[in-house]
Amino acid sequence: MLRHVVMWKLAASDPTERVAQAQQIADRLNALQGVVPEIVAISAGPGMAEGDWHAALIVDVAGRDALASYAAHPAHQKVLTYIRSVVAERAAVDFEF
Repeated sequence: MLRHVVMWKLAASDPTERVAQAQQIADRLNALQGVVPEIVAISAGPGMAEGDWHAALIVDVAGRDALASYAAHPAHQKVLTYIRSVVAERAAVDFEF
């Protein structure tokens, strides 16, 4: 199994707008469950404290090939289009467990 973890800081300076965008990211990513067959488990949500990353994702897949398929899936690519339009910074790590 492989766990893919991503965190984002959003570009919006208005806190209300950032919260709404972080929730949109979470909602769109969580909606991939059952759509992208490689997803074993997925959890995304907005950050809760000022100064933290604004949104985060944890997704579990069967391995590296499954991660590549997940990344290339059209539904995931559509979500990425939105994310890239609102994000200023991204951090990610993948690890086997």
